[in-house]
Amino acid sequence: MTLLQRRQGLLPYLLLAPGLLFLVLFFLVPLYYMGRTSLETGTIFTGYEFTWHFQTYTDAIKNYDQQLIRSFVYAGSSTLFAFAIGYPLAYTIAFRGGKWKTALLLLVILPFFITYLIRTLSWETILEDNGIVVSTLQAVGVLGENGRILATAAAVIAGLTYNFLPFMILPLYASLERIDPRMLEAGYDLYGTRRAVFTRVTFPLSMPGVVAGVLLTFIPAAGDFINAELLGTPRQTMIGNVIQSRYLELTDYPTAAALSFVLMAVILVMVLVWAKIAGTESLMGAEAR
Repeated sequence: MTLLQRRQGLLPYLLLAPGLLFLVLFFLVPLYYMGRTSLETGTIFTGYEFTWHFQTYTDAIKNYDQQLIRSFVYAGSSTLFAFAIGYPLAYTIAFRGGKWKTALLLLVILPFFITYLIRTLSWETILEDNGIVVSTLQAVGVLGENGRILATAAAVIAGLTYNFLPFMILPLYASLERIDPRMLEAGYDLYGTRRAVFTRVTFPLSMPGVVAGVLLTFIPAAGDFINAELLGTPRQTMIGNVIQSRYLELTDYPTAAALSFVLMAVILVMVLVWAKIAGTESLMGAEAR
């Protein structure tokens, strides 16, 4: 092997080195210290000692199982709503946007120009008891005279849906926009109706965007704590609120670290299951058949 061939063989590793170094420094190292912290015992006053205290995990799951389940219920609900809103919007922009595509996409990402906290606070104003939303729903009989939306599960889910909706729309649009028009023309020749073409051609071809959009929406929503803090009450507390409280207020670092690992583990399992059910490999195989 010549010197030139050796250098060419090393080139891919050299290109990967900056990214791998970044992951080691800012992901693996913090992950190691968080894992170590979760197995410590003690208090902030007496100091913490590494004792392999795995009971912290069982105690954390036992004490905060409701908040953990609630987090995934809220995240799943907001993901479904985001998909129901985002797919028709992405479809319209991709196939009917015409010269307005860029402007419409700008409107989708425009909320990101405003701080996440400000956007959530604006929902607190929109959903307040004397606001137009509650007044309208009371006028049409959806809410009772003393009914409210703020400080309910509905408000938290609405906030999560709004804040993470662009993460659903953009992958869907990217996937739909790449569909070859000739595939749709062939679909009309084969199936004739718009419904058949959508269910047999358009939707299957857009599944990579669906998979990406669901993951990009569900994962951050499951760990969110701002929406439950501002739009809900202690009855709507999510696991992110517990972790934030344990880290910053109660200084119970082992429990907070253990809950963080539990959250990551559950999300990882759900992601693997979702990828297995709706992964792009199986979709590509189905398209080939």
